[in-house]
Amino acid sequence: MKLKYLASAVAVMMLTSGSAIAKNDLASFHTEMGDCQTCHVTGKMKDIKKSMTDSQTHENAQCQDCHGSYADLVNDKLEFDPHASHLGDINCTSCHTGHAKPELTCNNCHNFEMEMPFADAKEKKKWDGDWNQDKIQKAIDKGPVETVDVIVVGGGSAGFNAAISAKMAGANVVLFEKAPYTGGNSMLAAGGINAVGTPQQKAKGIEDSVDWYAEDAMKGGRYKNDPKLVQILAEESAGAVAWLESLGANMDDLKRSGGARVERTHRPSGGASVGPHIIDTLRVAAKERDIPVRVNSRIEKIVLNDDKSVAGVVVHGRHSGYNMVAADSVVLATGGYGMNKQMVAYYRPTMKDMTSSNNVTATGDGVLLAKEIGASMTDIDWVQAHPTIGKDSRILISETVRGVGAIMVNTDGQRFISELTTRDRASDAILKQKDQYAWLVFDEQLVEKKKMVRGYEHLGMLSKANTIEELAKITGMKDLPKTAADYNKYQASGKDEAFGREDMPINLTKAPFYAVKVAPGIHHTMGGVAVDTDANVLNLQSWKMDGLFAAGEVTGGLHGHNRLGGNAIAETVVFGRKAGENAAKHALEKK
Repeated sequence: MKLKYLASAVAVMMLTSGSAIAKNDLASFHTEMGDCQTCHVTGKMKDIKKSMTDSQTHENAQCQDCHGSYADLVNDKLEFDPHASHLGDINCTSCHTGHAKPELTCNNCHNFEMEMPFADAKEKKKWDGDWNQDKIQKAIDKGPVETVDVIVVGGGSAGFNAAISAKMAGANVVLFEKAPYTGGNSMLAAGGINAVGTPQQKAKGIEDSVDWYAEDAMKGGRYKNDPKLVQILAEESAGAVAWLESLGANMDDLKRSGGARVERTHRPSGGASVGPHIIDTLRVAAKERDIPVRVNSRIEKIVLNDDKSVAGVVVHGRHSGYNMVAADSVVLATGGYGMNKQMVAYYRPTMKDMTSSNNVTATGDGVLLAKEIGASMTDIDWVQAHPTIGKDSRILISETVRGVGAIMVNTDGQRFISELTTRDRASDAILKQKDQYAWLVFDEQLVEKKKMVRGYEHLGMLSKANTIEELAKITGMKDLPKTAADYNKYQASGKDEAFGREDMPINLTKAPFYAVKVAPGIHHTMGGVAVDTDANVLNLQSWKMDGLFAAGEVTGGLHGHNRLGGNAIAETVVFGRKAGENAAKHALEKK
């Protein structure tokens, strides 16, 4: 599809002016309304660089002052509107830039053909941090330009939970995120957060226990997990849900994920994706608590004192360059390495050619930072393939789609495994099919329960038909009508005679019917930095590294050799909070 988006009627009139087109960039266009001070704090060119923050806070505020908020810019007439995306209220400068060609952030994962204003401007200078060792050392030699109690590295769920917890524990904290906006892999989470003993389970009469939760996680991880970490995850999971709710999140819906014996995956009511909802909640909570969140700020060095305790970090800002920030505690919450092809090829060469569902930020920075100063790694070579990533895209089809009722069939339309098996077994089973991909098939009942599926339809990923027979013809799945009829009988009787699926909440009877093509792809890196039960990072001798903490996908040990769906968000909240609280305690005790 080829779409055009113009922010407002005013912008349309401005863009049609001959002089604006001739100058051909956003900055020149705005000078027709004033000078450089229209966008920047100062109008003096030599002072602009000094006045700009890496987050471009003033510039983004100026955009919204003229054009309104993202909510004001939403245009329901468009087939696709980037201002109404799951990324939420991210910085305007994530896509638009004053002096160079704009870049649609959505295309980090998608491939939208969208014409943007000033698309013919010069190419944007690439910036992703260059890890320049000379400049890093100069920043250290110059000394810190700022001192705080706790530095959090990474703006996903683990990072935000750590920062909020540290601030609530009394610490002066700052969060650095290398991308132009926060969210990380957490922003892409579609399923939910696993928890046991919640009011939601009680309301539905679901019998569950901490022991069951821990047993399911251990079994899913092939008993290679650290049982002490798993026990904490299970024991504190209900508290994690209550914590999110106290910050304003809605976790009222429940469903069952693969590998779990009961319904314990909590998510927003109405079936919305959990990741965007949680990240939006955490962004607001951080802002309400006056926590500085600085984007376009990549940490390229953890600095140690002579006694090997944490002294701070060197941050490379997009505009500010290299600077050292001092702190007694640092929390690594940088995520995994699922988008770093070199690291995947090194640690898990059999997966080096696989697609990945990860955010482009998942490049293993935290692993590199920690290894450089002597941290130990756990299960670093274990990478999880998610079985249901869009065959022709990088878009993950949430496990909850199967949990809510979809069936999985091969290219002939035959089921070949229980849809509620673990991710590793489902991935292996798909790769054993003749074409090494599968179809998820469902009907309108599922779409009504699972809002996110409409998003897949908008992205053009779904085949759709008025009957199962018609769907079979469209997709070439010759055996699908019989498979659907058999499954409907199993669902009616409550017993899956083919593969022993334990939970069949809906049948395949309500038109229209849908199918989406899926295949395994890199989804989660189970291994990473070694931590203890207090989220302290451990060195090669398994001793605590003084002042260094970690949480989330950057760590290893919790999931063993395979992660269950719903346990990642639980991990980011449980251990993110723990890392933040202990980092604050450590820093405050050193004062």
